[in-house]
Amino acid sequence: MEEKNIFIVRCGEVALKGLNKPYFEKTLAESIRKAVARFDGIEVKRHEGLIFVKAPCAVSPDILTCEISKVFGVDSVSPALEVETELERISEAAVLYMSELFSRNVIKTFKVKAKRADKDFPVLSPDIAKIIGAKVLTAFPSLAVDVHDPDCNLYVDVRKGKSYIYDEKISGFGGLPAGTNGKGLVLLSGGIDSPVAAFMMARRGMMIEAVHFHSFPYTSERAQRKVEELAAVLASYCGKFRLHIVNLLPIQEEIVKRCPEDEMTILIRRFMMKIAEEIAKDNGCDMLITGENLGQVASQTAGAIVVTNAAVNMPVMRPLIAFDKADIIKKAQEIGTFDISIEPYEDCCTVFLPKHPVTKPRLSDIVFSEDKLDACELIKSVLNNKKIIAIKQK
Repeated sequence: MEEKNIFIVRCGEVALKGLNKPYFEKTLAESIRKAVARFDGIEVKRHEGLIFVKAPCAVSPDILTCEISKVFGVDSVSPALEVETELERISEAAVLYMSELFSRNVIKTFKVKAKRADKDFPVLSPDIAKIIGAKVLTAFPSLAVDVHDPDCNLYVDVRKGKSYIYDEKISGFGGLPAGTNGKGLVLLSGGIDSPVAAFMMARRGMMIEAVHFHSFPYTSERAQRKVEELAAVLASYCGKFRLHIVNLLPIQEEIVKRCPEDEMTILIRRFMMKIAEEIAKDNGCDMLITGENLGQVASQTAGAIVVTNAAVNMPVMRPLIAFDKADIIKKAQEIGTFDISIEPYEDCCTVFLPKHPVTKPRLSDIVFSEDKLDACELIKSVLNNKKIIAIKQK
């Protein structure tokens, strides 16, 4: 039988789901299967609240650990050594495991953390730790035990039939598995905020689809490719999704012709929301998602957000609403979208910017201006010309 590497995957928040726990675990296991589908010979199985991944030794453990840790719902991952549940075998395996660690790292102190998940095992957890610790000390006299701040924690997880030895818990993003919390349509610009908003909602178990507005030829094809690159990064976490591309220029030009200059920003934003709502309805989405942050720009004041919300009937999720910009940037850097977002390509929001946009719009005034436009025909026209791009995982 081919030898395989073992990875223990912990489910984090999924473990708190009570009677629904099996459904969430099953969905998480399926998400992991999809995330590692490009590798051959990988097994993913659920057992006693954990998920075990077995992979051929030819598959890089570091790459596989990275892919698994990015799956929403995964709290942590541990590359592990599997051994028969018999104390002498566990002790021998622990010494072998420490020998390999010792050859790669400078380790002066260690601590054994034993867990007896198999309550029929005749030795209690503290005694398992003592016995294995003594074996390791005998094999490596230069080592010392430090129970407070060791260089290495040696974990021993004793279970029925098989036990597991490992030394690290690599953090995942946590959250909930994809598909356990409906579907949302994110308004995806080329900026810093909206990709982070999409990531955060997907982390809560939401499947996503996206719409991007451009103003070609005022905005370039390179600006659109930038958004496609951002979408591809998101797909590495969220899985494949569709990106709807809409040219907003015909609507922007009508607003410029017929409406007050200071209302242009809020009127354009309302049209974006109306168009997004139509796309969402046609694609089974339950809500819209934006990267708006309270007070960041003129269209994101409290008054402007109220007027924008009034344009649609669908719920609008704004996961970044109270975040500081520094926090958003930090998250963008963490998920790998920041460097793409700051590339200096224009987006449709920078076209026809008013000198002094209204920051405290009144809904009655905005609706009055909107009535000067044939909104239904304008929306229908741009939707008839939209394009759809399939975004795949990198």
